[in-house]
Amino acid sequence: MGNMKFSVFVLLLVCGVVLLGETSKSFGAKACPLYCLDVDYMTCVSSGEEKLTAPCNCCLAPKQCTLHLVDGSEVQCD
Repeated sequence: MGNMKFSVFVLLLVCGVVLLGETSKSFGAKACPLYCLDVDYMTCVSSGEEKLTAPCNCCLAPKQCTLHLVDGSEVQCD
């Protein structure tokens, strides 16, 4: 009887560890910097050369996009 209780305890422990690992991955937070660049427009690989409305920094932009700044410089968002 004691051996069965131990087996159930180990099974529950393993299930808990697995579930805890999955929830920590899905609830991972992404910290964004609190600054804005002076962005004119954005282009992305997926949209070709189309000028898109841009967020104020790469943290808020999709991956593989380029922020084109008002001063003519560019910032690659990888």
